[in-house]
Amino acid sequence: MDITLILWPALTMVGLTFVVWWAMLFERIGKMRSGRISPQAVATSTQLAARLPDSRCADNFRNLFELPVLFYAAVAVIMAGGQLTPTLLGLAWAFAILRIVHSLIQCGYNRVMHRFHAYLAGGLALFALWAVLAWTHLA
Repeated sequence: MDITLILWPALTMVGLTFVVWWAMLFERIGKMRSGRISPQAVATSTQLAARLPDSRCADNFRNLFELPVLFYAAVAVIMAGGQLTPTLLGLAWAFAILRIVHSLIQCGYNRVMHRFHAYLAGGLALFALWAVLAWTHLA
């Protein structure tokens, strides 16, 4: 199997991170302009939360640097080891797609239990990815 195929779900995750970053940026700038909020007035996280209480995109952006770090590490291990299986690729795509679903929910209507189910499913896909990866390389 072509090892470079693993880069597509990784690039999808990078793209998702940039989309959420832009959404957060435009949301904050828009609210600061409409509310005539000085950038200095939101210099700390406490000030930011008081002036801009809708933190859905910012929360999601931070979340994209939690579990996904393990995803990127798995991609690096797969690339370095030169072993990609259909199972590994499928689990990588499952994780990336579930992270997109999670981001759409959190940045959108933000129903906690819907978001939790997407988060849990993505986490299970990621842990399965690592389990298969370990089995493939250690067996």
